[in-house]
Amino acid sequence: MTEGERRLRPPNNTLNEKAVAWWRAQWLLLTLAPVAVLAVLGALIAPARVWLLVPAAALAVLGLACAVVMPVWWFRVHRWEVTDEAVYVRTGYFRQEWRIAPMSRIQTVDTVRGPLEQLFKLSTVIVTTASSKGAVRIEGLGHELAAELAERLTHITQATPGDAT
Repeated sequence: MTEGERRLRPPNNTLNEKAVAWWRAQWLLLTLAPVAVLAVLGALIAPARVWLLVPAAALAVLGLACAVVMPVWWFRVHRWEVTDEAVYVRTGYFRQEWRIAPMSRIQTVDTVRGPLEQLFKLSTVIVTTASSKGAVRIEGLGHELAAELAERLTHITQATPGDAT
């Protein structure tokens, strides 16, 4: 391996494009609950109407703006890759985090599909390691790719000798 190959580089793979819509739906649902509560209270409590409806409107506009902008930004940042040696994941928004899980440290590989993920035909692969930092998560994968990835990781880790440290 040459020196250039040893340098840390961004992982190659992007998430499924449906992840953008999934994140938008999460933002909108997260925004909808407090906006609905404030709007209903504003409609029912006349003396506090302005004090409730103005924040409801501001929160709705902010939530909608975030739902439009943030998922696109996240899609550009989030990356993942699996090699025979390790799982690489880059996540984050303002503060980016790179996680590398050597195959010899992987303990379990799981796939998870919450209700909203199922709606968008997405899955999350969770790679549990012997790290105190916790599991490595690859969110926003197509469910078929996630199943294939979990199977591939299982085969690679079974063939990889454990770390003696």
